Amino acid sequence: MNIEQQINDLRTELREHNYKYYVLDQPTISDFEFDQKLKLLHDLERNHPEYYDPNSPTLRVGGEVTKNFETVAHRYRMFSLDNSYSIEELQDWETRVKKMIDGPLEYTCELKYDGASISLSYEQGKLVRAITRGDGVQGDDVTTNVRTIKSVPLQLKGDYPESFDIRGEIILPLKGFLKMNEERIEMGEDPYRNPRNTASGSLKLQDSAEVAKRPLECLLYSLKADRLPVETQYEGLQKAREWGFKVPREACLAKNKEEVMDFLNYWDTHRHELPYEIDGVVIKVNNLQQQEELGYTAKSPRWALAYKFKAERAITILEKITYQVGRTGAITPVANLEPVELAGTIVKRASLHNADQIAKLDIREGDTVYVEKGGEIIPKIVGVAVEKRTADSVPTEYITHCPECQTLLVRKEGEAQHYCPNAKGCPPQIIGRIQHYICRKALDIEGLGGETVALLVNNGLIANYADLYDLQLEEVIPLERMAEKSGENLINGIEASKKVPFERVLFGLGIRYVGETVAKKLAKHYKSIENIAQADLSDLVMVDEIGEKIAESVVSFFTSEENREVIARLKEKGVQLELSAEKLANQTNKLAGNIFVVSGVFEKVSRDELKKLIEDNGGKVSGSISGKTNFVVAGENMGPSKKEKAESLGVPIISEDDFLQMID
Repeated sequence: MNIEQQINDLRTELREHNYKYYVLDQPTISDFEFDQKLKLLHDLERNHPEYYDPNSPTLRVGGEVTKNFETVAHRYRMFSLDNSYSIEELQDWETRVKKMIDGPLEYTCELKYDGASISLSYEQGKLVRAITRGDGVQGDDVTTNVRTIKSVPLQLKGDYPESFDIRGEIILPLKGFLKMNEERIEMGEDPYRNPRNTASGSLKLQDSAEVAKRPLECLLYSLKADRLPVETQYEGLQKAREWGFKVPREACLAKNKEEVMDFLNYWDTHRHELPYEIDGVVIKVNNLQQQEELGYTAKSPRWALAYKFKAERAITILEKITYQVGRTGAITPVANLEPVELAGTIVKRASLHNADQIAKLDIREGDTVYVEKGGEIIPKIVGVAVEKRTADSVPTEYITHCPECQTLLVRKEGEAQHYCPNAKGCPPQIIGRIQHYICRKALDIEGLGGETVALLVNNGLIANYADLYDLQLEEVIPLERMAEKSGENLINGIEASKKVPFERVLFGLGIRYVGETVAKKLAKHYKSIENIAQADLSDLVMVDEIGEKIAESVVSFFTSEENREVIARLKEKGVQLELSAEKLANQTNKLAGNIFVVSGVFEKVSRDELKKLIEDNGGKVSGSISGKTNFVVAGENMGPSKKEKAESLGVPIISEDDFLQMID
């Protein structure tokens, strides 16, 4: 046998042993034997570098250092899941699904692993990229670190597709987490708080060798590709397992709601018997074609729901109520608590939301209170142990003036929150608006974080986001924790932000109720900031998905002389305040006034590209067929219920080629 063949055979054998040990938990050789074979392979590779393979089992130990994790776009968007906390909400979801889908339904029930979401990309059976969830559209490339996780296959086996993504969670099993904490305590260091945060933090360690030392695992649950060799979610789980992925076998196929309930009830009781943490169950429509017919909302798939188990509860003392001022002037009361452990973390603060919530709970300083984590994330006070209240307890009186600038608060009719109207002079509002402008989803200015913004405002260097573009290097270097290099990075980052596209700048302006999606709608419809500024209320509400509340907020923003002055300065500095020539060149009104539904698999463009073409040419994409639908663009394997509904309503069904001819 020649050397190359020996190396390849060893790699194949070690991959199989690795799969049996870390994925199946069924080792067939001892650790000593495995280590001996690994050492032999390592020696052969060192002596014969011409046979280098980046996916070799010897390269799992890490050693590469990543200073900055590159932000990259997901091939397929990572949507978040709608959450349900009651059987009634689950029933409502099923009712909505049945209204949109004809024919029988089955569900796949899977455990909701409590870890860090990850998307793995494979080409020709080899791992090429691992990306964190990020904002769902783009995330951080952590491939170097993920390669060290033993349960992530670097080379697949079987009849895998040529190119696909697979989604999952990086988790830290409880046994490994406890061992890590024992070692930290022995070394005199503070223990890690919980497995989820520790797993998430591990992915961003700069030294991959340190990641390799941690007992992380990767549990997979969702295949993504333009064409998949499966027809159902459950079949996808089985296939992924055959290709070498670690897919927990607890998932089940439920033929009806009763079987779904059996699964929920079982795991609500037995979840603590698992080797890792879960916080609920994910229920998915099993048939992939039905999933495609159901489609997505702006944030979540309509065909899936996360059923969250009842939150853990703790009891503690409310020591003091303080008040925070947000960037819009909204006042949020905060309960400062005697520290208490809850769901693996130490909770010291909880939001009280508004004056109505305080009055409803009759909550007071010194009260013994019940605290839960809403969705296992945000602590909230759910009740007061009134029987433990002392005789000298005093009812809470909501503040009347801003805690930061002492301006008299206002509360608009129909709104729950109080507001500080001093937008120009209230420091937290000034700082908050600029922090929003520089955030990742907006201008994403490298070298400028929230603390630096506060530093710049408090030193009188900036008072609004346009002031950023007047900053000079010699002004920022003397600031605390600011050296020449970091000052240069800041100035360069501000300069680079002038290239950020218009829709993100519009979001960054912080117009109330104008989030990412609304900013994109407005930018696409009006093309420039001048056109938006000139639009009146009746014009704005005609824009797709823009209601009266948003329209009033937009008009109010551009009525402000100060806002108009700031925008004029941004324009003067070269910030993108209109769609780029490239985007404008790709947009027409050929499909204006037409509503399209897209169904099936397409040859010449992907389904997402087809939807973009519709929107770029002035059309609207809908997820379901109705009397208002103008065309259904049908690909291979079009949903039968969609076809039947289109025919019954007389909606024209056109092919991919027909559509492409429409836009030419």
